[in-house]
Amino acid sequence: MKRKFVLIIVLATTIISCKKSFLELAPVSNSNANNFYKTKGDFDLAVNNAYSTLYTMYGPTGLISYCGELMSDNATIYQVAGSGSITVGDRWAFRDYTLNPANNVVNQLWMDSYISLYNVNIVLDKIQGASLDDNYITQVTAEMRFLRGLYYFYMVQAWGDVPLVTTPITSAEAFTTGRTPKADVYRQVIGDLSYAADHLTAPDKVPAPGRASKGASQTLLGKVHLTMGNKTAAAQVLQQVYNSYDGTIYSLLPEFGSLWGPTLANKNTKESVFEVQYKGGANNPSSIYWPAFAPFENFSITRFGGGMNQVTDDLYNEYEPGDKRRDTSFELGYFKGGNWIPIKFQKKWKDINAPIVNAAESCNNNFMVLRYADVLLMLTEATGDVQYLNKIRSRAGLPLYGTPGYPSAKYPTLELAIEHERRMEFAMEFHRWFDLKRTGRAETVLSAKGKPVNENKLLLPIPQFARDQNPDLQQNDGY
Repeated sequence: MKRKFVLIIVLATTIISCKKSFLELAPVSNSNANNFYKTKGDFDLAVNNAYSTLYTMYGPTGLISYCGELMSDNATIYQVAGSGSITVGDRWAFRDYTLNPANNVVNQLWMDSYISLYNVNIVLDKIQGASLDDNYITQVTAEMRFLRGLYYFYMVQAWGDVPLVTTPITSAEAFTTGRTPKADVYRQVIGDLSYAADHLTAPDKVPAPGRASKGASQTLLGKVHLTMGNKTAAAQVLQQVYNSYDGTIYSLLPEFGSLWGPTLANKNTKESVFEVQYKGGANNPSSIYWPAFAPFENFSITRFGGGMNQVTDDLYNEYEPGDKRRDTSFELGYFKGGNWIPIKFQKKWKDINAPIVNAAESCNNNFMVLRYADVLLMLTEATGDVQYLNKIRSRAGLPLYGTPGYPSAKYPTLELAIEHERRMEFAMEFHRWFDLKRTGRAETVLSAKGKPVNENKLLLPIPQFARDQNPDLQQNDGY
């Protein structure tokens, strides 16, 4: 599904301005592309453009949100709006596991993923022949390979076998490129992230906030190894992160609530490992998680309310008595016209003072893709050592695992304790469905809660639109 795209460049000098600096879908000839990628300034803009794809991939209606939360037991949707060709039914189908190849959201997520990859691959392709400083070329290459590894990691979990494209390709090539076995995709992901881990700078030496670092690459690589069932490799790389950075560059913040908010103090903290950068206000790449995840058309707490990823009772009720994270994470409803509307929704990305731009909140909250709490919980998962999990519970104000106060009757094994802790710690942060798939628990957990899940439905269908254009794309079983 690759096309050639042109970068329509507007003045942009920082990551936070790049979202408004490019038009992604204009056709371009090879000669035009070759004329652009010449100077360090050209590549700085192209790198910013590649990072701007995070706004799509990690947006409230991006691939990782739909799969990570809406297909899990954490989130639901009631009333939501359609958008263009996307209908309300297209969105409900993720919640209800009634997806089909004609689903317009699935098609959009597929297109978004490959457009994002194109913007990464074009930089990787052009930087190799550039007459620039070798250190700069290595830095850019490593950052782009981090992004490519990140995207393919989530795509292969969502679709299974996917076309593995590592260079910009022509339309003719796109129409004949088939799906690559997931083992080969994972091999590429590990290769990309290993290169990034070997060549990127330490977290405190990155060129700008929001850029990939050695620590971020190692953390993501550890998660990939866990997903592939290689706990030994995961433990090795995650232990490197812990030994190198714990208590110095990375640490848990003393208070869970300090992670959330629109101020500078809440951004790029010591707990942040990799974070998408946003800036509120007109003509900026502003965050929209707060209005998108607010109740649909509430016209009270936000100007409209997207209604996406509403909090389930099942998630809310799993919190233990005294867990500080619950009331920090969720609202129970809102007042409208003097009437109380009971509906649970998240407030991690709340920004009540956000300026109104084009009749909607233009919020300043960043989004953490990876944070140090994830490193610690993955270390317990990989090693079986509960000291890391207990650091999380200590901050939450809860009895430690292995002590008399721990709810061992409900979570009698360490595996179930980790599953519970990850759900409470990362609620609504796009982890849950991927966590359940990684541990092989998705079908058991979700079917017990009324989701019509089977092994086939734990993969998305290949969009019919893509298959109509490329008959070499075989459909997933069950669709």
